[in-house]
Amino acid sequence: MSLETIDFDRLNIRPGDRLLDLGCGEGRHSISAHLQSDADIIGLDLGQLDLRTAKGRLADFPFAADKAGTCSFIQGTGHTLPFADDTFDQVICSEVLEHIPDYLSFLQEIKRVLKPGGLFAVSVPRYLPEWVCWQLSDAYHEVEGGHVRIFKADALKQRIQSMGMKFLSRHWAHSLHVPYWWLKCLFWDNADEHFLVKQYHRFLVWDLMQRPWLTQTLDRLMNPLLGKSVVMYFRQS
Repeated sequence: MSLETIDFDRLNIRPGDRLLDLGCGEGRHSISAHLQSDADIIGLDLGQLDLRTAKGRLADFPFAADKAGTCSFIQGTGHTLPFADDTFDQVICSEVLEHIPDYLSFLQEIKRVLKPGGLFAVSVPRYLPEWVCWQLSDAYHEVEGGHVRIFKADALKQRIQSMGMKFLSRHWAHSLHVPYWWLKCLFWDNADEHFLVKQYHRFLVWDLMQRPWLTQTLDRLMNPLLGKSVVMYFRQS
């Protein structure tokens, strides 16, 4: 099981490219992209606390002084991105749109700043696992900053295509996370202290750190059936 939801191999990141991680949170995709490429990475998020965490995590890596490419974090909103038209070769927007009431303005801004021929990767929670979470706990999606909608992947795909982007591929991710979130929702009021939730969280951390063959294979096999996230890739016209 990978920390990243987005598959960087599908983004064709080249030296000198500019990549925007929109709604970067604590920087998992931005930092991973910087580790794996010589592109210039910008992570943008509205939350100051998350950005501070992202900058701290980036500083923990001992990058060589002559490493090509950069990684920086800035505060901003996806409704009005502080960049000129046709700025980026790739844009990532992972697990963000489900939080945004007016998500269409995010998509329009992504289209505006993405170069012709540029690649766009988007991920949102998959319908069925997310629907079960909503049934198990109202608090799961009613908390401040929580999820405001459940996407149907085909509807989101068609919406993005209607903006003139060509659909390229789709996959699913993080099937092993699904039982954790179902347990967390089921025992929401005391989830942080509940034995089953704590034990499953320990399992996920162990799996992330050790990456054993068995669970990596199980995750890959289960993703098409029960992946928590659906990930889609598009090319700007």
